[in-house]
Amino acid sequence: MTDPDRESRMKQLEERLGAVRKAQEPSPHKDEPHTQAQHAWRMVTELVAGLLIGFGIGYGLDRLLGTIPLFLVLFTLLGFAAGIKTMLRTANELQRRQAADPADTTTDSARRADDDERNGNGD
Repeated sequence: MTDPDRESRMKQLEERLGAVRKAQEPSPHKDEPHTQAQHAWRMVTELVAGLLIGFGIGYGLDRLLGTIPLFLVLFTLLGFAAGIKTMLRTANELQRRQAADPADTTTDSARRADDDERNGNGD
């Protein structure tokens, strides 16, 4: 092997390595103010808060009036309905926000799948 032959092969190898390294670099992710998990926890918290508030009001009325747990059951069910209504309102708000932002139409899992396909890891 001659020296110029070796240098050209080394240069080709370095170019190929550079291309592979560049393809494997993680793409910069857009900083989102809230992740999907944070939205899910928000909705769970809203539901539990509605239940607890309804339970508290019902228990308090039952203790105050000395009744059977009639108000407890009634207000717990009303709290559950209020929590569901609040969760649906939050979900609609998030859906409107996502529809208003056309740049962020894909989910994180879809982005990862696209990245895997581009990098040749989609097997």
